[in-house]
Amino acid sequence: MDELKIEDLVVGDGKAAVRGALITSHYRGFLADGTEFDSSYRRGEAFQCVLSNGRVIQGWVLGLQGMKVGGKRRLWVPAHLAYGERQIGTMIPPNSDLCFDIELLEVLTRDD
Repeated sequence: MDELKIEDLVVGDGKAAVRGALITSHYRGFLADGTEFDSSYRRGEAFQCVLSNGRVIQGWVLGLQGMKVGGKRRLWVPAHLAYGERQIGTMIPPNSDLCFDIELLEVLTRDD
């Protein structure tokens, strides 16, 4: 897999995510073989992050822009837009393509 692939499962009707926004989401992360490696649902706590390089993987920065609150999106993220050659914990081997199901709950920008 070389390119980021985006599929809107549910198109939201709220505020759109932009680079630099503080977003709140629920997500599940999967390896290419379908193994779930992370889930905010399982933790029972939404994930909050700034949508910028250095804060989240490049696949999220690119893949969530334009997504609207209330939406659900599936991202297929090639390794070079995820963690590349790094191993992450015990679950994500080096050079892993990843898949995320993301539900966007809130978007905050500087003009709020």
